[in-house]
Amino acid sequence: MTGWYAERVAYRSAKAVIAVTLLALLLVAAVPVALVTGVVMMVLGHAVGGLALFGGSILAAAIAVALAGMSGMRHLRKLLSERSFRVVQLDGSRYTDVAEPQGSDYTNVVQLDRSEYTEVR
Repeated sequence: MTGWYAERVAYRSAKAVIAVTLLALLLVAAVPVALVTGVVMMVLGHAVGGLALFGGSILAAAIAVALAGMSGMRHLRKLLSERSFRVVQLDGSRYTDVAEPQGSDYTNVVQLDRSEYTEVR
């Protein structure tokens, strides 16, 4: 029962992240429309209203993008922290005691930098 509930809650969280992301994309797409509408309003004599419309649309889009980014990162951290996800974080401190071979007696050996290979477990 607890496994089913945890899976259901994770799925609900993913739906919320997708919804917030779609809202952010919609608001970002609405910024150019608000700019054109604001310019038309300013030409018609409503300068304060046009500036308020454009500034409000930028503010709403920025808040939605920040909220989508934060909720997405929180959801990703939650997924990575589960035990069923096998992700190993590699840092340089784990491999400081391992010495790389400097020379070799073989002629057809290619030396790789650490950036050219990764450890697979």
